[in-house]
Amino acid sequence: MSLLIVKYLTSAAVVVVVSEVARHSDRVGALIASLPMVTLMVLVWLYLEGQPAEKISNHAWYTFWYVLPTLPMFALFPAMLERFGFWSALILSALLTGACFVGLAVVVKRFGIHLW
Repeated sequence: MSLLIVKYLTSAAVVVVVSEVARHSDRVGALIASLPMVTLMVLVWLYLEGQPAEKISNHAWYTFWYVLPTLPMFALFPAMLERFGFWSALILSALLTGACFVGLAVVVKRFGIHLW
């Protein structure tokens, strides 16, 4: 139970630090947010919980593939924000990411990679 509390507090601290730094510096906040901190924390948590190496490895493998369809969102969100406002841009970005994920899943399935 204490590891669960540490996980909650550490994860929350990362989000708070990134959002606070971003308030003061767009670039530094984005740099910190772009680091794979969440994935690294999850890999550590899985290891500390005694998960098998295959499970830890699979997590890293699938994270790589799931990051790819999010990249267009980061490129297009700023333009959509100016044009449509925050909430509309956020929803459109989520839909775009979903469409990119489906497209990627269809393409990589041909190469034996099953994302769903």
